[in-house]
Amino acid sequence: MAFSNSALGGALATLILLTPPLQPQQKDQPAEDLPAPITVEVNVVNILASVHDKHGGLIGNLNKDDFTILEDGKPQTIKYFTRETDVPLTIGLLVDVSGSQANLIDTERQAAHAFFSEVLRKKDEAFLISFGEDSELLQDYTNSPHLLQEGLSQLRVSSGVSGIHPGPVPTMSQPRGTVLYDAVYLAATEKLRTEVGRKVIVLITDGIDQGSKLPIRSAIEAAQKADAVIYSIDYSDPSAYGGGMMVFGHVSDSALRQMSDETGGRVFHVDRKHTLNDVFKQLQDEMRSQYAIGYTPTNPTKDGTFRKLDVRVSDKNLKVQARKGYYAIRSGQG
Repeated sequence: MAFSNSALGGALATLILLTPPLQPQQKDQPAEDLPAPITVEVNVVNILASVHDKHGGLIGNLNKDDFTILEDGKPQTIKYFTRETDVPLTIGLLVDVSGSQANLIDTERQAAHAFFSEVLRKKDEAFLISFGEDSELLQDYTNSPHLLQEGLSQLRVSSGVSGIHPGPVPTMSQPRGTVLYDAVYLAATEKLRTEVGRKVIVLITDGIDQGSKLPIRSAIEAAQKADAVIYSIDYSDPSAYGGGMMVFGHVSDSALRQMSDETGGRVFHVDRKHTLNDVFKQLQDEMRSQYAIGYTPTNPTKDGTFRKLDVRVSDKNLKVQARKGYYAIRSGQG
């Protein structure tokens, strides 16, 4: 199912509510001992955070008192805290099938299937979208690695390249072919905004956008409003660019870094030392080593503005990875 222009227009006309009601609290348990809410109350903000040491290793043994949350510079009181192990996970895998990725698709199929087979648990779900000159839903929500494998088998090159020298290599005179930002926006608005639990967008791409109707800022905002974390896998075939888009031998990952950093994810790189399978294993470990933190903001006004978040830990040698902020959207806003 391809995403139509009308679907994109409808999504553009709709603001996103990411705060459905909380599940009721269990009796006789202090709030900090309860699992973090998998849905977000109007007056509760949920944050997913990963913590790394100076060597990049994951730190999974911290407690509530190790964390400090600042919203617009003001300290907040943590209401819910848990280490992520059992909270349901929804994964949207978005695979770049533009011409520049043609030689990589077979590897992507195999590695993604192995990833889904390992990461999906009983209550988890995933969907699969390919994007080139347009975006196509290859597999809707499912918990079945088999169905996801069938979706992966449908990955085909989709390139809008044309002109005097047609072929898989995008050039400045042939601008269409990779609607990366549109695909992220549509995955967030059409698929993830109404879901509960942890929500992750995984991108496999070289990070080049050519032909999106929306700018990168709209893609980031859509992910933030859908409460989704973007993990980017920078995977490129240097032979596909003819040197025209390379920076020090690599395609620039600046767009991927921006999308991932602002939503609380990060960029993984496939290179000679790290295969795509290796990267998927790192990603799986990270998603199973997150902290879920919830708080009631001291500023209760729901005016649609962006609130800056700063998540810190007491050990200055550790680095926290979390989203940079959220939108204070009122219930019932479109």
